[in-house]
Amino acid sequence: MPDCYDDCHAAPLLCAGLIGFRAWRLAAEASPRRLGLYGFGAAAHIICQIAVSQNQEVYAFTHKGDVAGQGFARSLGASWASGSDEAPPLPLDAALIFAPVGALVPVALAATRKGGTVVCAGIHMSTIPAFEYRLLWGERVLRSVANLTRQDGDAFFRLMDDFPVKTHVQTFALQDANAAVQALRNGTVNGAAVLVP
Repeated sequence: MPDCYDDCHAAPLLCAGLIGFRAWRLAAEASPRRLGLYGFGAAAHIICQIAVSQNQEVYAFTHKGDVAGQGFARSLGASWASGSDEAPPLPLDAALIFAPVGALVPVALAATRKGGTVVCAGIHMSTIPAFEYRLLWGERVLRSVANLTRQDGDAFFRLMDDFPVKTHVQTFALQDANAAVQALRNGTVNGAAVLVP
């Protein structure tokens, strides 16, 4: 772990950061210049900073009407931020879906150019609705992230040495874990929720 992080600010790197990094690396096969991030929470706020440091344009998608979340995304370097009900102004080269909402899969595919990649990066997701084949046609790739490797961790922390991201956290006492879950569900956490014993 880089020495510049205290325990609370390091915590998001070890789960959200690593999963997000693996998803970002899988999307790299599409050589993305324009990267969409669906769901702007713990993982996306880290990956946004990494993508911007690599000269990628980030398009952030939040809940419809989440003006605070969209402003947060722009403050971290996103070139565009809006609700997931809106199409980006230009086709995406790749999209990472962090929100556990299956309905975002056809939305992200529709926003992604032919030959682009959509990565489902959540641990779980609601049912993906049926969609027309034309959304997948054109050699678009749809894949998921399930596991991390030691190489992922090594590459991620080497990148952190060159470009340490700023993790944004909201801490909750361990006995307030239910309140933390509710805050995440309500979308009132910018960045990551961290439980502190």
